[in-house]
Amino acid sequence: MKTGVCYYPEHWPEARWVVDAAHMRNLGLSMVRIGEFAWSRLEPAAGQYQFDWLTRAIDTLSDAGLEVILGTPTATPPAWLIRNHPQVLAVDENGQVRDFGSRRHYCFSSELYREHCERIVTELATRYGRHDGITAWQTDNEYGCHSTSISYSSAALSAFQKWCERQYNGIDALNLAWGNVFWSMEYSNFSEIGLPVGTVTESNPAHRMAFWRFSSTQITSFNKLQVDIIKKHAPGRDVVHNFMGNFVEFDHFEVADDLDVASWDNYPLGFLTRDGTNPEDQKTFLRTGHPDSSAFHHDLYRACGKGRMWLMEQQPGPVNWAPFNPAPLPGMVRLWGWEAFAHGAELVSYFRWRQLPFGQEQMHAALLLPDGRDDDAAHEVKQLAEDIRKVLSLNINVDVSPAPVALVFDYAGDQAARIQQPDGQNYDPLVFMQNIYSVVRQLGVRVDIVPTTATMDDYKLIILANCSVSDGALAMKLKQSNAHILMFPRTGSKTTECAIPDQLPPGDFQQLIDLKVTRVETLPKAIRMTTKNNVQVVDWRERVEATFPAEDAFEDGWGFHFQQKQVHYINACPDRASLLSLLQARLNECGIHSLNLGDGLRIMQRGELSMAFNYGPDEVLVTEEIQQHFCNENPSRVILGQPLLQAGDLCAWTGSATESTSTDG
Repeated sequence: MKTGVCYYPEHWPEARWVVDAAHMRNLGLSMVRIGEFAWSRLEPAAGQYQFDWLTRAIDTLSDAGLEVILGTPTATPPAWLIRNHPQVLAVDENGQVRDFGSRRHYCFSSELYREHCERIVTELATRYGRHDGITAWQTDNEYGCHSTSISYSSAALSAFQKWCERQYNGIDALNLAWGNVFWSMEYSNFSEIGLPVGTVTESNPAHRMAFWRFSSTQITSFNKLQVDIIKKHAPGRDVVHNFMGNFVEFDHFEVADDLDVASWDNYPLGFLTRDGTNPEDQKTFLRTGHPDSSAFHHDLYRACGKGRMWLMEQQPGPVNWAPFNPAPLPGMVRLWGWEAFAHGAELVSYFRWRQLPFGQEQMHAALLLPDGRDDDAAHEVKQLAEDIRKVLSLNINVDVSPAPVALVFDYAGDQAARIQQPDGQNYDPLVFMQNIYSVVRQLGVRVDIVPTTATMDDYKLIILANCSVSDGALAMKLKQSNAHILMFPRTGSKTTECAIPDQLPPGDFQQLIDLKVTRVETLPKAIRMTTKNNVQVVDWRERVEATFPAEDAFEDGWGFHFQQKQVHYINACPDRASLLSLLQARLNECGIHSLNLGDGLRIMQRGELSMAFNYGPDEVLVTEEIQQHFCNENPSRVILGQPLLQAGDLCAWTGSATESTSTDG
């Protein structure tokens, strides 16, 4: 794993560049991302290019021994472009134009904007495609950030109408698929179709689902436009995009299919204070981040990247965009880097090199203070680079092997569950998915996150938690596997057009288990229901008809847990404690050894290397018994840190030798 940093040479005097480059090398950094927001400096007026400064910046970094990741600048179209072509701007759901003065102010459906992007990316790629110092390219920056995945512009309307015409065999077929006979919503031609916004009450769920799919494909094609240009002019270089955390507004698997690597931007404390739903978690993990947030996204984006994952932006200190922005606990920047390594990251790059004294991100910490001196994170980043070199010099096996458990992730399924969210406002499909992942990790078991299209032959347990869309191909694949299958509520509850399946939920997944969902109910936050086996459930519950008795049921006679051979269906949302018991039982049933690590301790294995991370506020002892559990009962040898972990500490050990020694750090 390499370490790197995001750098903006256009923000600083040119005399500083060589000093910065030398200092980066001194901290052990080896890769630098530049250029992704520099369009106004590259083309200050239409057709007037100024690339000399960028050439000097790339050469300065390259001469210092740093590899450059060059970003395309299409996330920030310059003022002259907007002034000349205001029609490229996106429009929000209230009809407000999303104007110049920030970033991501463009509509993916604007053909004119795509032409300008094609032009500037081609100029960059032809000039620098074969530059020896550039080893990778990043397309745009954080697709969809600031709720920009979807636009309600006239360009989007025109493109959506054409998309619908291609998708459906005539307007009658669309009317039938969308159920437009309801409320007299039938169209007589495709030009009558509007965008699902501004209606008196909720718009047609089929219409909304189609518009989401369209918007997602627009991002995919926009990305592919840039990838194809870069691949043509920069052969042999990796092409990446930096996705975001807790973000499901488009299908990342589809976008990443054209990339060499999926990268993402990790801000554990920002995510916790902005997205965290549990006040106790926010209190306990305020300065460490949730123990499973980073890990979940590492595994998700490793799946998007078909096994290759980078961190393009890693939080080094307080951020500026969350409701509250605490500072990381000392040691956490180093720990987050090791967690990324544990999940197979090839790069951890920090955002940013130097804190900016101007602009919207003045309050965002960096590796350096605004005056150029090292901030706290710089020392931890240097130690991380030294740690990695030290451990890998031992020549132990650190291959990333498949996990025993697969968690199937479906972006369309997540969206289908959200579209009629007023039916259950407490149920968030992404949060529920993350809770399941978190519990399996707390039980000391590794999890692979996989798309619905993945090969799943080698997994012992496969979990479906957000596969709301009935999927016959996935159902058949699961039926032919030898794995135990665990399905949670809402599985197969919608068709691709967001309707209830003719055969009732779980739709095509009835191939796996002979039952039907005949009723659903959603519960207020204050309500908990208890099964006869003392399982506590919240948020969502289903009534099920089955040809066999339930393994557990509620007092009112509704079943809860249904099992048919190796397939389980759970028809409600268990709370965390109940999930822990339920999943531990399923792991034991599959022959997967588990060990409850508690709330704050997490352990990951990578080949012969095991790593323990303490996210909790209290010290934790990683006993010899725990160490041996994670190296197949072989004698363990601590090679990094100490087994007694304070908050924010980590240690690593291997089972490949018998002597017990420790490396400093």
